[in-house]
Amino acid sequence: MTERAFGIHSVLEILKRDPRSVQELLLLNGRLDKRATALLQRAEAAAVPVQRVSRAELDQMVEGRHQGVVALLSSAQAISADLKWSEAQLLAALKSSEQVLILVLDGVTDPHNLGACLRSADAAGALAVVIPKDKAADVTPVVRKVACGACETVPLVRVTNLARTLGVLKEAGVWVYGAAGEANQSLYEVSASGSIALVMGSEGRGLRRLTRDTCDFLVSIPMAGAVSSLNVSVATGVCLFELQRQRRCR
Repeated sequence: MTERAFGIHSVLEILKRDPRSVQELLLLNGRLDKRATALLQRAEAAAVPVQRVSRAELDQMVEGRHQGVVALLSSAQAISADLKWSEAQLLAALKSSEQVLILVLDGVTDPHNLGACLRSADAAGALAVVIPKDKAADVTPVVRKVACGACETVPLVRVTNLARTLGVLKEAGVWVYGAAGEANQSLYEVSASGSIALVMGSEGRGLRRLTRDTCDFLVSIPMAGAVSSLNVSVATGVCLFELQRQRRCR
């Protein structure tokens, strides 16, 4: 079974991190710009076959903006290309730093939102992203495209029981902050010291009750306009970078 990765950043990151996972690189006929050249050089160095194809062929292969490049991977190779950790690996990584930031997504189902959250997590320097195994989006070609390479750089931890994992993180010294629109405490009022797990709720529903009850603190993003909430991926970016800003200003 063949899986597909598409988009310049996503495919380039796979070629950098695990070129053996790429069976074939399909590149748009006539594309000769610098980014395409960089892809070709990476592919040639790794002995990855390259085929020039028409835009129509690429359009039929994937849904979304492929930017003139598609990488073909087997299912097993696609899994190895993505950076995935177990809960045990996450706990082991916590010991390497006194102050880490972990993003936890409580049932985000839209692959575009998952991809955008992974991209923000990478940009903000998060240690890992934790998601539940059930009723949540997993890595797909769309997620890889939107994440722009973050699937290959940010560890994704899929867990069976999210509330239990949060409890384990708390026992390991991690403070758990949940984002909730009705919370009385503003995100800009918290003390972002120590290791933090930031928990974002699902689209529409927000945090589940058990997840909410497990959090040490609930925080909200002050809204100055007419809308009452932000898209989860936008809210994730705001929260991650505010926490990191506070840490840099200390």
